[in-house]
Amino acid sequence: MRPLPLQGRVVVITGASRRIGIGAALARRAVADGAGALLHTWSPHDAEQPWGADAGGTEALLTELRAAGGRVEHVALDLVDPDAPAQVIAAACEAFGHVDALVANHARSSGQDLEHLTAAELDHSYAVNTRATLLLAQVFAAQHDDDRPGGRILLFTSGQHHDAMPGELPYIASKAALHEVTRSLAVHLAPRCITVNCVNPGPNDTGYADAETHAAIAAANPGGRWSQPTDTAHLVAWLLSDEAAWVTGQTIASDGGWSSR
Repeated sequence: MRPLPLQGRVVVITGASRRIGIGAALARRAVADGAGALLHTWSPHDAEQPWGADAGGTEALLTELRAAGGRVEHVALDLVDPDAPAQVIAAACEAFGHVDALVANHARSSGQDLEHLTAAELDHSYAVNTRATLLLAQVFAAQHDDDRPGGRILLFTSGQHHDAMPGELPYIASKAALHEVTRSLAVHLAPRCITVNCVNPGPNDTGYADAETHAAIAAANPGGRWSQPTDTAHLVAWLLSDEAAWVTGQTIASDGGWSSR
């Protein structure tokens, strides 16, 4: 029988609106590893993007995970609301009684370059990508039982510290803040046996790129392909496990060498 490294633990995973996305891959792996999972989604953001919302995505994902024996609950909240992070953690505690790990995978993208930059979008991106993540970490830590093993916070940045992204200024500015805050959170929470790490998943094949962009990024990657959501899930699964209990304050890329070009 396959070992279940997260048996009995509960993970909150944000940004799981699309079945093709990273959040869904994280949820599948967490459930396969024995965890209970509270999935956060906000499909209206996807509906604003060129790729559109995943019609039926959340319910289909929940059905899939439960059919596989997963203990899964769901909450849909707009993280631009300053009260939403507390509501996410409260929903998980109500459903499962406790939360052992937070995986802050959510992201807002706007596609604004310098000429099209607006104060409104800067505020919106910081609210969702930075403020909500820090508030999630705050509320998670406040409810955490330090006598339980496996205290974990995983933040998600992007590759802005490796490669220029001039067409995504609000996104990369707000994601860069998470990269920089990781070590400070890790030091603060280390005495409580909660690790804090940050994941840079690299360019992930989640259906947003057109054919030309897809081919160009695959050709530019030293590994000759895009990262897949399952690649990211492998790293996250390890960071959530007991094997990574002595790893904290790190920003780790899972990008096939993209950041080493």
